[in-house]
Amino acid sequence: MTNDLKQVVKQKYGEAAIRVRSAAQKSCCETPGCQAKGEPETPSFYDDADQRIIPHEALRASLGCGNPTALAELKSGETVLDLGSGGGIDVLLSARRVGPNGKAYGLDMTDEMLALARDNQQSAGVTNVEFLKGEMESIPLPANSVDVIISNCVINLSADKERVLGETFRVLKPGGRLAVSDVVARGEVPAEVRQSMLLWVGCIAGALKDSEYNDELARAGFVDIRIKPTRVYSTEDARAWLASGSLDVDSIAPQVEGKFMSAFIGARKPG
Repeated sequence: MTNDLKQVVKQKYGEAAIRVRSAAQKSCCETPGCQAKGEPETPSFYDDADQRIIPHEALRASLGCGNPTALAELKSGETVLDLGSGGGIDVLLSARRVGPNGKAYGLDMTDEMLALARDNQQSAGVTNVEFLKGEMESIPLPANSVDVIISNCVINLSADKERVLGETFRVLKPGGRLAVSDVVARGEVPAEVRQSMLLWVGCIAGALKDSEYNDELARAGFVDIRIKPTRVYSTEDARAWLASGSLDVDSIAPQVEGKFMSAFIGARKPG
């Protein structure tokens, strides 16, 4: 991740964490599914069972594009690492799934998100969790130490995805699994979109093509690679993203139709 991009990401995600913590102090909302005026809706990819066991602040802080914990097939006793853990929703859900004999790590580079995640951990009463400060290009864990790596619309924020995938391969145990949700491009992307940092932070401009993602995973050493689309984005979705930047929405939005998708990406380190 270049220094300029890294600072933009830190600022945007730090501001998001501050908004959530501020809303929690001001809002009378106490149950999942309700939100204070002006807050985003609870992400629909977390089912009712998940929402009942997770603090509402963790749901409000979710900026992801899927639910990797629902697809990772976590087992009791496993060690899980979430890259870019944000408010901690996927870490807390993973900790529940792996049970008291397992462990869930969350890695984030943003102090505000780490503070929010630790508050959410305390609210949830989950003890088999540890939140680490660091970057996914240099994961602060030893080699061969993790059974499963998850991530939720974060890998595409990195300007050095080759290094990120190399680091995930390093820390996974032999036979370990990668199970991430991410945004993937399905063709050529307009140069105006690629050049916008605001859209990069919005998970769009930094997306790899599906074929590129497959090649990068293979180059890192992964096998059993699969990319499964979960949602293809429309022109109206594109309009919402483009409106946040200083771009010509009417001319660019139609070019983005069908060019991006949320996907579940799975792979395995040879064992």
